[in-house]
Amino acid sequence: MHEVGIAHNIVDIAEDYARREGAESIRTVALRIGAMAGVVPEALEFAFETAKAGTLAATATLDVEYVPLLCFCADCQLEFEIKDRFGIALCPHCSEPSADIRQGFELELRYLEVV
Repeated sequence: MHEVGIAHNIVDIAEDYARREGAESIRTVALRIGAMAGVVPEALEFAFETAKAGTLAATATLDVEYVPLLCFCADCQLEFEIKDRFGIALCPHCSEPSADIRQGFELELRYLEVV
């Protein structure tokens, strides 16, 4: 379960920033996670609860924006969402396959709310 490592890294990054800013605690940790990031949401949430214990983020909430997988069709100039991340990306307009992935691999720390 690599979500444990991800959660510890997120808490470390958040704590480093909060300490540099002179904050006493972290209220919110906000993330963007793409459909292809390979992160199981429930596992990350559980791991975050464990990782934040005894840190400036001990009472922090995790705010996660889940980002869908988007592809682009060069023929139609159309961006489209893929529901089945393990399926073939076919343009819903012309049915041509696409390997042009525009989003879905994100794993980003969006913002922190510190006090």
